[in-house]
Parts: sequence; structure tokens; C-alpha cells
Amino acid sequence: MNETPSEAIFNEIKEVAIKIWSTYDNQFGYVDEKVNRINSIRNYEDNVMVCYRMFDSSNQSKMRNVLSDEALNYIDLNN
Repeated sequence: MNETPSEAIFNEIKEVAIKIWSTYDNQFGYVDEKVNRINSIRNYEDNVMVCYRMFDSSNQSKMRNVLSDEALNYIDLNN
């Protein structure tokens, strides 16, 4: 069983993921699909890791560059 993050870490990871997706073209609704998926996630066990794992390594690096140390620690422990 993976650890459920604090609400602060949960919300931070979701917000950063949405910000990254919002930089992409939504011509075919792909961004909307990803953001809707993120918004449907509930804070239970490691569900928030979907927000990190849905990205390729380049976008994971972008996430890591702006997340707090606490959020990064959570990701490292649950990845």
C-alpha cells in the first residue's frame, strides 16, 4: 500500500500537472481529456501519481523543476 499525501501535496501536484498541460494545443480535445482525468482524481493512496506518470520524461522534469521538496519526496517514495 502506498502512502496518501497531505492535501497540500496532492493539490500541488495536480495544479502543476494542469499548468503543464495548459501549455499544449487543445485542438483535438487532448488537453481537456488529460485535465478532466486529473480533476477526477481523489486523494487516496498514491492516486495522485497518475498526474506524474502521464507525462514523458521531459515533462516530468518540468514538473520536478517547480514542485516543492515535499512533493518531490512524495513522488520519489511512490514512483
